[in-house]
Amino acid sequence: MINYFNEMMENGAVRAPYAHLQGWVDQMPAELRNLKQAEAEALFRRIGITFAVYGEGGDPDRLIPFDMFPRVFSGREWTRLERGIKQRARALNAFLADVYDRGEIVRAGRIPAKLVYLNDAYEKVVAGIKPPKGVYSHIVGIDLVRTGPDDFFVLEDNCRTPSGVSYMLENREIMMRMFPELFSTNHIQPVEAYPEILRQTLASVAPEKCDREPNVVILTPGHFNSAYYEHSFLADMMGVELVEGQDLFVEGEFVWMRTTEGPRKVDVIYRRIDDAFLDPLCFRPDSMLGVPGLMDVYRSGGVSICSAPGAGVADDKAVYTFVPEMVRFYLGEEPILNNVPTWQCAKEDECKYVLDNLGELVVKEVHGSGGYGMLVGPKSTKEQIEIFRAKIEADPDNYIAQPTLALSTVPSFVEEGVAPRHVDLRPYCLVGERIALVPGGLTRVALREGSLVVNSSQGGGVKDTWVLAE
Repeated sequence: MINYFNEMMENGAVRAPYAHLQGWVDQMPAELRNLKQAEAEALFRRIGITFAVYGEGGDPDRLIPFDMFPRVFSGREWTRLERGIKQRARALNAFLADVYDRGEIVRAGRIPAKLVYLNDAYEKVVAGIKPPKGVYSHIVGIDLVRTGPDDFFVLEDNCRTPSGVSYMLENREIMMRMFPELFSTNHIQPVEAYPEILRQTLASVAPEKCDREPNVVILTPGHFNSAYYEHSFLADMMGVELVEGQDLFVEGEFVWMRTTEGPRKVDVIYRRIDDAFLDPLCFRPDSMLGVPGLMDVYRSGGVSICSAPGAGVADDKAVYTFVPEMVRFYLGEEPILNNVPTWQCAKEDECKYVLDNLGELVVKEVHGSGGYGMLVGPKSTKEQIEIFRAKIEADPDNYIAQPTLALSTVPSFVEEGVAPRHVDLRPYCLVGERIALVPGGLTRVALREGSLVVNSSQGGGVKDTWVLAE
């Protein structure tokens, strides 16, 4: 029997960060709880907060489940997390700057050359390009799990276009609207400044050729994309234009945006499309989503692209195993946040261990995301395990494995009342002239009893995340 750390209760007593929530729960009858839950769902639907599930037929847009029971961190807990997150973001950016230049960490034998330079996410066409301020990954989403009072682990890094920040902001807005009394009795640090900090971060990495207030835009693939709500939400909150590839064009040394008043120069592009679709003259020639010639302007210093093309090599799940070594190599520090122990199936001895213990491990595709392409051994059937065994044997380089962690639980409102459910956390670290993050993040919750998979595409939901002021 696994003992999971309950973030609210310890040794039969309520932990200090949750002290003001026990009475709130006890005084909320089932009828009121159901009424409030329906109100929250109505708000989400009215606002249009949906996510997409592809490949299942029918209408892919679904309402993301929202759990009204907040997750709470003390100020002391957050201070340590913040230091560790910023440290990791610095190391990941130093790694990207290095491997697209001299590759000192590879020369020093601290990470295999094959893992970097033969990686599908390594973009050879950007080697030698130095982005403004030396920043490659401007929004770093670091997924964290907790197993004890002081035990936090990094599950994975997201250095390209981490999504979900709109849920973080809307969760807070809805909680403040439904339960204003909670915010008068708890000293909760605000997250509302995120869009403005993001705008400032993006503006701070404008190219040297920009000689005025930078014009920042968000480049979206369009309304069919699963995260389109977030793209439009952030553009609105930041006060910048939301554009598609067809709205932009290259002329001379710059990128221009078509407007009713004539062309307007674009200095910073917060792109929410993959590398492959950015520029059909440089990447996929059949892309209708990007801007022909964009990479030539980027290479000449006429525009900043955030995050930089090629940043994905830093969040590859095999490269992930070397991030603690990056912290030591580039920063000369010991990692504040540890990785989850990880076996690389590309290594023969580690692959043998994984194949011998599939029923006990979590196996992931190196380039997988969204909860797809993974096996949770203890929750899988013998048939599912054997199917995955064949996949690993056919292409061992494509998989890593991790132990099944005893993820912490947070009380959640379920049909029968209040019950513990497993959670993770994605804070959003913004990297520009300075590194900043708002106190909180996106808490994802596995609403199915016993499930450890928190992804919305796999039945997970979201919670508001509180950080208490000291």
